[in-house]
Amino acid sequence: MTKSRRVMAVIVAALLIAAMILPGLAVKAEAAEGTGETGCVTTKVTIESKDNKTLQYKPGESQKWTLVITNKTGQELSNLSVSPDMGGENADAWPFKTDYQKYEQKIDTLKAGEKTEISFDFVQRDDAGTRRYAIPFSVYKGDDDKPIATHKLYVNTTEKPQADNSQNQGDNGNGGGSGSGTADGDAMTASVGNDEPAVYSGGGSGSGGSSSDGSVPRVIVTGFDTNPAEVHAGSDFTLTIHLKNTSKKTKVQNMLFELEAPTEGTDEQTSAPAFLPTSGSNSIYLNGIKADGTADISITLNAKADLLQKPYSINLSMKYEDSQATQIESSSSISIPVKQDARFEFSEFEISPQTIEVGGETNVMCSLYNLGRIKLYNAKARFEGNGIKKQEIFIGNVDAGATGSIDAMLQGEKVTNGNSKITMTLSYEDESGNISETTKDFELEVTEAVDDSDMYMNTDGDVDAGSSGFPVVPVVVVIVIIAGAVAAVVFVKKKKKKQMLNEEEELLDELDRSSEDEREQP
Repeated sequence: MTKSRRVMAVIVAALLIAAMILPGLAVKAEAAEGTGETGCVTTKVTIESKDNKTLQYKPGESQKWTLVITNKTGQELSNLSVSPDMGGENADAWPFKTDYQKYEQKIDTLKAGEKTEISFDFVQRDDAGTRRYAIPFSVYKGDDDKPIATHKLYVNTTEKPQADNSQNQGDNGNGGGSGSGTADGDAMTASVGNDEPAVYSGGGSGSGGSSSDGSVPRVIVTGFDTNPAEVHAGSDFTLTIHLKNTSKKTKVQNMLFELEAPTEGTDEQTSAPAFLPTSGSNSIYLNGIKADGTADISITLNAKADLLQKPYSINLSMKYEDSQATQIESSSSISIPVKQDARFEFSEFEISPQTIEVGGETNVMCSLYNLGRIKLYNAKARFEGNGIKKQEIFIGNVDAGATGSIDAMLQGEKVTNGNSKITMTLSYEDESGNISETTKDFELEVTEAVDDSDMYMNTDGDVDAGSSGFPVVPVVVVIVIIAGAVAAVVFVKKKKKKQMLNEEEELLDELDRSSEDEREQP
């Protein structure tokens, strides 16, 4: 009887364990079945805010939120829909006014590797406060209730101003996290050390003052970064400025920053600031920085295309208030180095001769035109290729707008099968000593050398050519024949002249004899 009870207890325990394990396995199997052959879809469909922009909403303001959906599954997807999680019963998780029971955007077809944009129009609730909200967006396929992808995106909201104060004096806020600053579009966000969002704005004024304890809170610039790290003339870059409130007791708020770049250009029609904001405004607004806190502000600028390669100073003016709304002004400056890209061209190669023998030489010349705004330092030209000895020549420094001359004598080293490619590599340094290289190709033929001592007449009457390929012996024979003919002609002419003189003398003698005979007759 005791044994039977033990067996029953074991069976009951096994059933209880199975009841606990099987539902979990069923859920996993159901999830796997839901993915099927496209199980990788869940991690390969991405949802991003356009340009990675963190939007800043204001109470009652309608603003379009554009998302970018990318298909990285390797296969075409169809009948997709995208919708946000509206918080369900937790209304505090949703910062917008609810005009519809469900926000949804349809995507008919999304090919593999393609991306598409969708947009939602949201209006911030008046009671959303100054916070940072995380909004989950999901992608669904067909009528399936389970999403194939879910991504959490962030948005900043602004507290509604009080009726007796038209200016937004900032708040510590109750949101968590911080966002990286961007300046693309109408709004601009900044990452703040005390979790306060910042927005693009303009206008504002202020005057100096101090807090109630007599100390003046100071805001200083502790540094800056640019993205990309090197600023090139004619390109856009994002400038991020790091700020610190040096006061240990007083918070600063209602902060307005304005950037002013130096004007470059001597011509009134072409002169303009060295850096221009891509959004059109050079003002940045920040709610505030807590005591002994830090914050970052960012703006996207464009560097003027004709800037010289040197550092340029930007003045940053700051207007803000302390905790007692006393207005304070200060300023700072930062220096941004600007790089100019080298621009140059080569003329066509002049090669003389274009075919050489092994051991022979050819002259290769071309010009280097410096079309850029920077000087090329320690320029060199290196010639390499099949059939020639490696040759390097020093060109020297080439000023902006000047011409450098490249003149090299290349020697044939081995026979090539027809024309062979020769590569000229130009190397130069910038003002920092960094070396850059570029190449240009041309063709050259190297033939086998012929020795002059090998010239002889073959038994068949053929004549060997000299080292230059010219038939020397036949030419010598022709010259000898011509010289003999000329000598013969001269000899014949002299003989005829002598014969004519003899005949004239004989005729005169005969006339003289006839005259004497006539005189002797009576």
